[in-house]
Amino acid sequence: MTHRWLALGVLSLGVLLIGVDGTALAVAAPTFGRDLGMTATQILWIGDIYSFVLAGLLVNMGSLGDRIGHKKLLLCSATGFAVASLAAAYAPTAGMLIAARALLGVAGASLAPSTLALIRGVFDNPRERSVAVGIWASVFSAGTALGPVIGGLCLEHFWWGAVFLINVPVVIVLVIGGWLLLPELRNPTPGPWDPIGVGLSLVAILGVVYATKQAAAQGLHADVVVAGVTGATALILFVRRQLKSPYPLIDVRLFANRAFSGVIAANLLSILGLSGVLFFLSQFFQVVNGYSPLQAGLAELPAALAATVFGVLAGVAVRHWSPRAVLATALALIGAALASLTFISPTTPYLPLGIALFVIGAGLGLAFTVANDLIITSVPPERAGAAAGISETAYELGTALGIALLGSVIATVSREQGHALLTASKDGFADGLAAAAGIGSGLLLASAFAVWILLKPPPECHLLPYRCHDFEEGPVPQ
Repeated sequence: MTHRWLALGVLSLGVLLIGVDGTALAVAAPTFGRDLGMTATQILWIGDIYSFVLAGLLVNMGSLGDRIGHKKLLLCSATGFAVASLAAAYAPTAGMLIAARALLGVAGASLAPSTLALIRGVFDNPRERSVAVGIWASVFSAGTALGPVIGGLCLEHFWWGAVFLINVPVVIVLVIGGWLLLPELRNPTPGPWDPIGVGLSLVAILGVVYATKQAAAQGLHADVVVAGVTGATALILFVRRQLKSPYPLIDVRLFANRAFSGVIAANLLSILGLSGVLFFLSQFFQVVNGYSPLQAGLAELPAALAATVFGVLAGVAVRHWSPRAVLATALALIGAALASLTFISPTTPYLPLGIALFVIGAGLGLAFTVANDLIITSVPPERAGAAAGISETAYELGTALGIALLGSVIATVSREQGHALLTASKDGFADGLAAAAGIGSGLLLASAFAVWILLKPPPECHLLPYRCHDFEEGPVPQ
């Protein structure tokens, strides 16, 4: 009993790293941007490249873990994460920092699916697994929300590179604990590795994401069209290849299930709407309100606290209400909180912003826990890595696109495109953030509606790969 929960502690360290690293730089952007003489475009790439690479590799790394073993992949990727963190901390130029962030994305891509897959293997009891996923998700949500606080503390006492160095001691504990406590988990009959499929998936995701980002920032140009067409073509070829393969990297037939597709789409849209707003809210506190990096991080603390608490409470909530009700309510709460930020201005007091952040954190903790529990319990344990990879891909795609697209909205509305992050007027930056919050609110409310419709129990529930009680109205059977 104790062994399982200690193993969960080790696995939670892995997602804590990913969560903190994804957001800690938000509060540090003005500092390293000034120290390295970075342009606004380079600053956006620092925020984007980590998520872009993660999204491009997650599905493949999840499938790789199913083949070679998730424990082995976890320990190797954690070590790589520490090495890339050291490279980022001492990067002398903007280009070197962007490259180091890309390497962090590679390591993170192999780290994330393994943690969730191993939870699926360690906890056989459905009730214990639900609690474990709740704790795992709350740690991830808390890490995401605590990133700005940790980044602010580092900048208050050290130079910006310390934001990366904090990863190293965490990795040391993770590797030692993982080696001692974690079992190995792999698919006993994985089939051959598919390098062509891997290449197609990478081209598909990176091509589509790059085209979307550049089109939002600069409009349609030849390179954008070429990237978009190439990515879309690769995606079609990838799907056709997976449908024909007896050992697919992704079981794309899962997407024919409206419930599975609904949860994945909700993950993507909700994080897209949320991530960009939170990324730039850290900079709003500094650029507009004149907060120090530490003050800006502490200003977002209500989101971290709420995400931690409500991530754990999600396991209790689904015992009294259906996952459908909990997930739709959580997304609606985030959408309402973002809607309140559409009234933001340079004179807005902190109290309404703090309340909005608390509600956002509560909704995020509930939504992330329930969504991931639905996803990983829909497949047998030996396919848990691939399922986790799909879930994490949706999350990271949403993060990358949210920062890219909503960043472009802020730049456009502030009327100082290309300089909005560092030199925009206070009114312009606030107006841009309000517009981005409005878009984000619309996406979250649309996600809540989609979840409510798509997770409605079908008449032939027993024919689906999900547990039928996941879609029932009322308490989950004990």
